[in-house]
Amino acid sequence: MENLELDHKTVYMTTAPVRKLVVKLAVPTMISMMVTALYNVVDAAFIGQLSTEATAGIGISFSYMIFIQAMGFFFGHGSGNHISRSLGARKYDDAAEMAMVGVATPFLIGLAAAILGTLYLPQLVGILGATPDVMDSAQGYMRYIVMASPFMMSALTLNNQHRLQGNAQFAMIGLGVGAVLNIALDPLFIFTFGWGVEGASLATAISQLVSWGLLLAGTYKKESIHLKLSNFKPSAHYYYEIFRGGLPSLCRQGFNCVSAICLNYAAARWADPGCESSTVAAFAVVSRAMMFAFSLVLGFSQGFQPVCGFNYGAKKYGRVRESFLFTASVCTTVLAVIAVAGFVWAPEIIKLFRDEDPVLVEIGARALRWQCVAFPLVGLSTVTNMLFQNIRMTFKSTLLSIGRQGMFFLPSLWTLPLVFGLSGVEMTQAVADLLTFALSVPYAVWISRKLRQDSIMQ
Repeated sequence: MENLELDHKTVYMTTAPVRKLVVKLAVPTMISMMVTALYNVVDAAFIGQLSTEATAGIGISFSYMIFIQAMGFFFGHGSGNHISRSLGARKYDDAAEMAMVGVATPFLIGLAAAILGTLYLPQLVGILGATPDVMDSAQGYMRYIVMASPFMMSALTLNNQHRLQGNAQFAMIGLGVGAVLNIALDPLFIFTFGWGVEGASLATAISQLVSWGLLLAGTYKKESIHLKLSNFKPSAHYYYEIFRGGLPSLCRQGFNCVSAICLNYAAARWADPGCESSTVAAFAVVSRAMMFAFSLVLGFSQGFQPVCGFNYGAKKYGRVRESFLFTASVCTTVLAVIAVAGFVWAPEIIKLFRDEDPVLVEIGARALRWQCVAFPLVGLSTVTNMLFQNIRMTFKSTLLSIGRQGMFFLPSLWTLPLVFGLSGVEMTQAVADLLTFALSVPYAVWISRKLRQDSIMQ
């Protein structure tokens, strides 16, 4: 019965009109991404009412959240890409075993991270770039998030597996319910109970546990691969497949983590004397705001991924190419609109987080405007990266993954401030996005032509 349901899903994914299919899968994914990003924004807004040091503290903690995302997306994309191709080729037993290996492994890694992070929490926040005045806030915000690491990592893996099976609607519900719960608990824990930043941390941990439970329950729905402990068969083959499919995500998120840590250090180093906390907090606010804006495009492009995986597995290359070009054009258009709005209303956006600190607002508005200048260019590079990842062109996808925050961001962060001071830190992301776009264009043209030729030769 389960295989008959999966057969129906495979036929639908490989025959339905491509553009309508991408939109249908993208809308719930966009909603889930936006709601998830929104709770990060709401966290920052509520905590911003406490103090500048508290706002800087969540900026320090942000890099650990990216580490959790790196693990979740590595196993989620690595296993999910394999699952979608296996479903397209009707290899259902293989897909079921990969699903179980992909979910159980990040849970075990997260458990180890929770134990070590709890035991060495002060040392951890110090490594992440906490200055003495924000050390207490950073530890308070990270305490329960560290404890929830196994559930957060495996929830992200489950979410990606749902999406890449074409179950985007349930993936939206699983993440969305947790995010809404987080938003509801924040003011209760932070202000009513008077728990401050630790209250925000506890709210996040509880909401992530709820999301994990819902996503796990969703694996037993119709047209989904059912998780069974008997299918946990870790092997070199499955981990190699996860590595091939997930390496670009690991590199992308890994460099995001490193760049976030380096940005904390750079903001403190190049800040005016006495303004270190305000400067670190300003970049933390900008990071949250841009994450929310990018969630729209990331959600839409993730709607493209299962379409790509199923049809590439079924060798329908013309449908893969059509979905790629459509997704890239929509993402670029949406980013252009967001960039204009962000540039025009940059001070007002920053004030939503903390308007009591004029230094924070001034620095944050400048940094936000710099990022908006190159923001429309991110669409093409993101979708091209996802395409290569889904069709297992691992080297090309990994190269594009490390470009934005690794190959271009880090060198720019180390060199531009030497010439422009703090302004160099503010313009770093825009320079990195411009260079990443220049790297992506020839790859995008090449793969589009190749998919067209492969389609003609069939």
